[in-house]
Amino acid sequence: MNAMLMICLIIPPSIFLLDERVFMTLGILKVAAVLEQFGIVVEMLDLSGVANYEEAVRSYAASSAAKIFGLTGTTPQMLAVGKIQQVLRATRPDAKLILGGPHVTLVRAAARKEQARGNPGRAARALAQLSGRFDVLVAGDGEVAIFRALADDAPPLIDADDPKSELFLDSARLTELPFPARHLVDAESYHYSVDGVRALSLIAQLGCPFACGFCGGRESPSLRRVRMRTTQSVVKEIVHLHQTYGINGFMLYDDELNVNPKMIELMNAIAAAQRELNTEFRLRGFIKSELFTDAQAEAMYRAGFRWILVGFESGSPRILTNINKKATLADNTRCVEIAKRHGLKVKALMSIGHPGESEETCLQTHQWLLDVAPDDFDVTIITTYPGTPYYDEAVPDAANPGQWTYTYTKTGDRLHMNEVDYMQVADYYKGDPDGGYRAFVSTDALSSEDLVRLRDFVERDVRARLGIPFNPGAPAILFEHSMGQHGAELPPNMLRSSRVRPAPSGSPRT
Repeated sequence: MNAMLMICLIIPPSIFLLDERVFMTLGILKVAAVLEQFGIVVEMLDLSGVANYEEAVRSYAASSAAKIFGLTGTTPQMLAVGKIQQVLRATRPDAKLILGGPHVTLVRAAARKEQARGNPGRAARALAQLSGRFDVLVAGDGEVAIFRALADDAPPLIDADDPKSELFLDSARLTELPFPARHLVDAESYHYSVDGVRALSLIAQLGCPFACGFCGGRESPSLRRVRMRTTQSVVKEIVHLHQTYGINGFMLYDDELNVNPKMIELMNAIAAAQRELNTEFRLRGFIKSELFTDAQAEAMYRAGFRWILVGFESGSPRILTNINKKATLADNTRCVEIAKRHGLKVKALMSIGHPGESEETCLQTHQWLLDVAPDDFDVTIITTYPGTPYYDEAVPDAANPGQWTYTYTKTGDRLHMNEVDYMQVADYYKGDPDGGYRAFVSTDALSSEDLVRLRDFVERDVRARLGIPFNPGAPAILFEHSMGQHGAELPPNMLRSSRVRPAPSGSPRT
């Protein structure tokens, strides 16, 4: 591999969020760190929160020496990804464009399932659409696969989402990877805190083994299989962040922290690190309700946790069954009780629009929130992503072209969804919590408009009764440059570049 090779990696904006400068996109920063380790010069164009991002891309691409541009993208980011791709093709038709990230992985997994059934459908069409716009697609783990994507003879699709592939990361290889290249973005411009303490995010483990119907990646090994870093590796990164950025707050952005059988060991090690550093941390993270115990809560508080986030989803036993959540309403209530007993605040993550959703089930969610009184909560309307059972197992409705229906076979409850072109539509995901939602799903009992009305009612009424305010979003960043000047310089919080450094001996392990 040429040690002087240069690549520009692009973090697209998340225009569906109220505030984009909260969490760094760690996946692409991991890829950047591996590339730097092998002497490749990496430029990072961070467009998070940039309102006029197309103009920023156009200005940068016109003057950049990079001949390869790599993008990442979640499904909600695909509208912005599509626009960035168009700008790059128009400005730099000679450049090689690579796309990786969760959306490619999910679409590839869904298309693979269609192929196995002998019935290519909308996932296959979505994958073909992506292939027509990018030179190389990377599905699954990108840290090793990126080197294959950089090769002159790279195939149009690199599948690193296969556990049998040499590109798939196991726990040992995940542990060996360098920490994300956070120095390539402006860490100071990201503003997240835990209990008033400035915080950065990290990931201790990958994957969630559960099979909730609404959740993406159930058919994707890289998103389904749990792969864990060692306790020592995680604590080392926490200490690194503390010493490098002067922070004492940490958001562990794992799917479910307490899936890790060594979770209490990890909590104890984090507590020990604070004693050695003579400081005090504040942490936040996700847990699975039915797995939560008093011992875990006690250890989390000792480590500095003051908040936990839990995907309870619904206050309706029927909906919890239809979701295939595994947790019961009693499990969820007990989880809140355990947290409160040990001084942990709870943010309840709730959603409506599942198969069988009705006004009654929405009101059950409303009442459950009032009964358990979480410290904060979030109510979203379900979106059917590629790679979710809701999407992958839906069938077209012959009577309503463009509509698909998922049926939960154990109860017969159904969910109807409109076909969405994710590269053309962005407002299907979340929205302004104080109004402004749209729904692209419906049930036999509730129309899309009904779901929006009930979501808004639950959000506003529960917040009013529990005294939980809305969190206002931050204004978008504007990319500014002088009109008419070629190669305008980007603001420092948008573009960072690695220095040229000699390549280490050897080659990337595959």
